[in-house]
Amino acid sequence: MTTPQKVALITGASSGIGYSTAQVLNREGYAVVITGRNETRLQDLISTLNENSIAIAGDIGDKSFREQLINQTIDRFGSLDSLVNSAGIIQSDTIENVDIAAYENMMNINVTALIHLTQLAVPHLEKTEGSVVNVSSVAGTRCFPGIMSYCISKAAVDQLTRCSALELAPKKIRVNAVNPGVVETMLHRNSGMDNEKYAAFLEHSKNTHPIGRAGQPVEVADLIAFLCSDKAGWITGATHAIDGGRAETCAR
Repeated sequence: MTTPQKVALITGASSGIGYSTAQVLNREGYAVVITGRNETRLQDLISTLNENSIAIAGDIGDKSFREQLINQTIDRFGSLDSLVNSAGIIQSDTIENVDIAAYENMMNINVTALIHLTQLAVPHLEKTEGSVVNVSSVAGTRCFPGIMSYCISKAAVDQLTRCSALELAPKKIRVNAVNPGVVETMLHRNSGMDNEKYAAFLEHSKNTHPIGRAGQPVEVADLIAFLCSDKAGWITGATHAIDGGRAETCAR
C-alpha cells in the first residue's frame, strides 16, 4: 500500500459537512480517519474512499473514546497532519427554559471534545507542522432566538480557535474555524425537527441568506480543505464566514 502524503482525522463524518470533508480531502491525497456515531453511514462513506482510510465509530462526547481515536490514528498511520473537528449538535432553548443537563451535554460535545481532541493531537501535529480546523457557525458571531445554548457553544468554539492558534503558533500548528450559515445537513433533523418543518426552514433560508439559498456541505468542505492545505500556511486564528451573507444581516 502506498504511503499517504498526509493524514486527516475528521469527526462528525457520518453526515453533512464532515462526510463531504472526508471525500474532498481523500480526493486531494489524504488518508482519512473518519468517526461518528452512525456506523452504517461511516461504512457507506468508506466505500467511496480509497484504501488509505479507516472508520472508527463511537461517541465523541466520551473522553475515553477520544483518547482511543487519537491512539488508533497514530497506530494505523504513524502521523497526523490535520484534525477537523466537525461533530456537533443543536437544540432549541432559551434562558428561561434551558435544561441544564442538555446544556452540559451540548457543551461537552460542541466544546470540551474539541479542546480535548486538540490537546491530544498537539504532539503529533507538532511533528508535521499540521493544522486544526473547527466547524463553528454563524451562531458563534451572531445571536439567534430560541437556540441559546448552541450560540454559546459556537461562540466558545470561535474563542477556542483564537486562543489555541496563538498558543500553538510557536509549534507551527495552525488553528482556524469555519462559520457556516444554514447548510443542508442532518443537524436540525437530528435535533427533532420533522421533514415538514425542515422544508419550511430551508425555504425561509432563502430570505435570511442574502445569496438566496442555504449552503451545501461540499462548499464548506472545500474551504476546510483549503485551510488544511499549505496554501493557507500563513492563516491562523481566523474564523471564516461561509454563510451566503447571513452574518451581515440584522433583524427587520
